Amino acid sequence: MKKLMAEFIGTMWLVLGGCGSAVLAAAFPDLGIGFVGVSLAFGLTVVTMAYAIGHISGCHLNPAVSVGLWMGGRFDAKDLLPYIVSQVLGAVAGAAILYLIASGKAGFEVGGFAANGFGEHSPGGYSMTAALVTEIVMTFMFLIIILGATHSKAPAGMAGLAIGLGLVLIHLISIPVTNTSVNPARSTSQAIFAGGWALGQLWLFWVAPIIGGALAGLVYKYLSPED
Repeated sequence: MKKLMAEFIGTMWLVLGGCGSAVLAAAFPDLGIGFVGVSLAFGLTVVTMAYAIGHISGCHLNPAVSVGLWMGGRFDAKDLLPYIVSQVLGAVAGAAILYLIASGKAGFEVGGFAANGFGEHSPGGYSMTAALVTEIVMTFMFLIIILGATHSKAPAGMAGLAIGLGLVLIHLISIPVTNTSVNPARSTSQAIFAGGWALGQLWLFWVAPIIGGALAGLVYKYLSPED
């Protein structure tokens, strides 16, 4: 239960910090932080939680990460579903807190609510195929970074920083394409509040990250140096 609570809190912070920066800070011309600021915010949530709860739960914060670690032989299958449920619930809690804060401003409209999308709902107007490829490849690389940085032979104490910076880079690349998911829990939480099109396109942001994470687990299991 301690591990599950840690995953709940960590994923809540990921959504509140990352999506919160997009909803509350990036939209204002005079105070806006832009997509670079949002990218940094997502990375910082992972860095801070890696050192806060990494020793408790491993700090997955993402169903695709849990699947990738399982496929890579780093995570027990019996913990997979409980972790995913805790991550989704934590993400929804983070989105609910964000909604309560954002709706406190006069004239607030939910709009996209930092949801992920493709086609007309892609920030740059990218197609479904482009979104699918982007999410698979970005999640694949994210898991390669995670699996490598947390390997027993990797430099000690640097994993959280490497993973957080990796997520910053992923956002810098893919925000224009899909608004960056690489995390089904994050996508689900925002889609629930955005509704409509966001729920209709949510399937891609489960399928693609899970495929990318699973492939990375298999590849890194092959690449991993023997003990």
